[in-house]
Formats: sequence, C-alpha cells, structure tokens
Amino acid sequence: MELQQMRYVVAVAETGGFTRAAERCQVVQSGLSHQIARLEKELGARLFDRTSRSVRLTAAGEAFLPVARQTLQAAERARAEVAAASGTVRGRLAVGAISTVSAVDLARELGAFHVRYPEVRVSLRMEMSEALLAHVREGTLDVAFVGLVPGARTVGVREKVLARGELVAVVPPEHPLAGREWTTLARVARETFVDFAAGSAARRQRDEAFRAAGLSAEVAFEVTTVELLAELVRAGLGIGMVPEASARRLAGLRTVRVRPAPERTERVVWSGLGSSPAAAAFLAGLGVEVG
Repeated sequence: MELQQMRYVVAVAETGGFTRAAERCQVVQSGLSHQIARLEKELGARLFDRTSRSVRLTAAGEAFLPVARQTLQAAERARAEVAAASGTVRGRLAVGAISTVSAVDLARELGAFHVRYPEVRVSLRMEMSEALLAHVREGTLDVAFVGLVPGARTVGVREKVLARGELVAVVPPEHPLAGREWTTLARVARETFVDFAAGSAARRQRDEAFRAAGLSAEVAFEVTTVELLAELVRAGLGIGMVPEASARRLAGLRTVRVRPAPERTERVVWSGLGSSPAAAAFLAGLGVEVG
C-alpha cells in the first residue's frame, strides 16, 4: 500500500469524483483510477461505488478514509519534524476560524507567519465552532479559533482562552431600540430574531442567557455567518445578538447593550496529541505555549 494511493482515495472522497481528484493531484485520470483499482485489489474490497452520475464511498471506503488521512498526516508530520530538527519550519498550517473572530487580527497574523515561514503551506477555512473542533480532533485542522459559552468543555483538544466578552443586540437604524444605549434581556426577548443555527455553539451563547432568565425567543431566520445575519437585520427581518467586537464592524446597524448580557469566551484550540512544528510556531507567535 503506497502513500500516493492513499492521497488519491482522499482526493476522490473530498472532491466527489475521479476527474476533479485527478486535477487536484495533477495526474491523468486514468493513472489515478488505475492506482485506486490496484489498492482495492490489494485490500480485497471496493472503496467506491461508481455510477455515471456519482462516486460514493462504500462501507469499506468509509472505514478506510480516516485511517488514510491519519497516515498521510503522520507522514507529513514526520517530514516536518525532520526539517525542524535542522532549523527549518515547513509542512502545512491549516487554520480554522469562526466568522466573528476578534481576539486576534487573523489576516495580519497569517500574513506575518507566511513572511517568517515561507516554506509552510498556509490555509484557512471558516466554519462554526463545533465543526472546527471536530476538524481539529480529526487532524484536518491544526489550529482553530472558536467562540463558546464560558463553562463549555472541549474534548480531545488543548486550548487557551484569548478573550472574554458579551453579546450585544444589533438593530436597523429605524428600530425602536436604535436610539438606546442599553436595554433589558426581557425587552429584546419580545423581538423576532436572526440567529445562528440551533444547537450551534454560537446559538447557545444567547440561548443559555435566555434560559437562565426564564425567557424564550422567536428565531425566524437561521444563518451560519455574521455577515448574512447583518444583511437580514438591515432588511428589517429581525434583530440579532453578536459579540461586541463583531458588532462594531457591521456597517449600517445600531448597537444596543443588553442587561444581563449573554457571555462568551473566544479560544484558540489545537490537537490534544501535540502540535506540528508549523502549528507550534504559529501559536508561539500568539504567545501560546504548547508544552
């Protein structure tokens, strides 16, 4: 079994097709297909169900995929560790972040890291906190910036709290609350809300504060990014509650403090199994010691 064959399997699984996988791996499709067929013969099981319209993992493929990813990551980590021993940081730095990240200037930090370590392949993906935590645990991300309620526990990762803050209400300029400096949680509970998806870490920040106060909220619109939340609020479809630092960046909306305010912590997380040289260097630049 060869590493290249594993790369091809992962590429097909992630792109959903042999043609796109071949393009990603920069090989001809026939060569990629041949290598996967060889691997399937060696394993004695088909990894993909192929039709004229789709390519799907079989049960054997589902079992094989996470092991293949872990093996590829281990091989890359080994190469990076050898390079680091000779004083060179290389490999990959896969970073994830929520759309409301504010504890760090992410663009500036990634830019500075790229200048200092030009041999590291840097990537960034934006998702919700719970998805980012899962990606860090499975090794597809090295570092992630997440927002959680203060008492939330993270499993399978290491973390450092970067900032603590409160949520504020954001409303359109014509809203009755727009001229107020602050209002009560009971008052905003009377409004229709634009909020993040039910069950998400971002949603729990507001939900738990409402629950503690014996309140409930009508959520008519569920979103996954703060940008779309802001657009819907500007359109007069409801109000939102977002971190104060994020609210300052939302043009055309008014910010209203709320008492008692929902609280949140912004944290940086990394693998509980240890950090690659690139991840350790990036975290060190943030003042985080990985141990």
